[in-house]
Amino acid sequence: MTYPKRSLAVLGSTGSIGTQALDVAARHADRFTVVALTAHSNRETLFAQVRAFRPLLAGLTDARLTLADVPDDLRFCRWVFGPQALTEAAALAQAQDVLVSVVGMLGLPSVLTALEHRKRVLLANKEALVAGGALVMRAAQAAGENMLLPVDSEHSAIFQCLQGAGGNPIRRILLTCSGGPFRTWAKADLDAATRAQALRHPTWAMGAKITTDSATLFNKALEIIEAKHLFHVEPQQIQVLIHPQSVVHSAVEFQDGAVVAQLGTPDMRLPILYAMAYPERLPTGGAPLDLFAMRELTFEAPDPVRFPSLRMAEESLLAGGAACCVLNAANEVAVNRFLGLDGGMAIPVGKIYAVVAETLQRVGHLPADDLPAVLEADRRAREVAASLLP
Repeated sequence: MTYPKRSLAVLGSTGSIGTQALDVAARHADRFTVVALTAHSNRETLFAQVRAFRPLLAGLTDARLTLADVPDDLRFCRWVFGPQALTEAAALAQAQDVLVSVVGMLGLPSVLTALEHRKRVLLANKEALVAGGALVMRAAQAAGENMLLPVDSEHSAIFQCLQGAGGNPIRRILLTCSGGPFRTWAKADLDAATRAQALRHPTWAMGAKITTDSATLFNKALEIIEAKHLFHVEPQQIQVLIHPQSVVHSAVEFQDGAVVAQLGTPDMRLPILYAMAYPERLPTGGAPLDLFAMRELTFEAPDPVRFPSLRMAEESLLAGGAACCVLNAANEVAVNRFLGLDGGMAIPVGKIYAVVAETLQRVGHLPADDLPAVLEADRRAREVAASLLP
């Protein structure tokens, strides 16, 4: 079957997901046209991308930057500055697909904008579903079938497993994770761990925020919330499995006990390209999985005492309202301090858990009925979380 060429807007084009998306877009230039690129403040990388792909629109969300910062030879396209660069790129008439790979709550308005304009959203931004899951899923349903495609390796794996479900209901989602660098650490050592120790991920090469979240398993906590919304299951139907080899990216168990899993090398280009080309499968350029080289595939249950993030996610889902938004916001504030991004006193890993738990307790029940309510809950949670930091 021949599939038509698709036009793509990449929001967060200079990050890990964005650069890999452009890598596979260039590899398959006959299948993809890049029409919009945005970044935060990484100007030089964005300028190189604009030269290479010659989009119709380019943007920098750092409001301190202006057209005066753009070289003359790159002014052939329309430039947008400030947070509105994301929503303008998401609404661009010439874009069929919008890859949202920005980090943080900035991603939520752009996801909603893209869906409202009937764009297919390739979602690599956790916060959109975690903080505004009900809003996003309503917008996705209104946009049409398969208009929200997951890019995270685990959710892509689940989506791929479900392609052959034939309408049969899910018994359980088996959500895998590597366990991160602290998989075998004692709780006292884990709680005292430093930034440098958290950033030594054993399998994946990712940005500092998601690498930290992988170390604390907050990344998996957020993925539980995402999976609940994406696949219309209850929290008790989601089982987290620690799988250090990162070969089984996730699996689905059906009513008859059959388990369908998606395996592959730990290469993010596979889920990125699967979403970009769906329902077609295209070569990523990476090495195929060599099953003969697999000495073992092991699975462990996560320890809820050492990794309380998973329990917090389940409790937030059950609490409803804006609880998941509060969890996400508090974690972002604590991780920013942990990574030294806000200029405050350094904190250990254990303080991240403490700040999130205390923020959830202090903020209480807040509504999440519309975007202003979600943004207000996010603002309030950040305010409380910041007050708990030294």
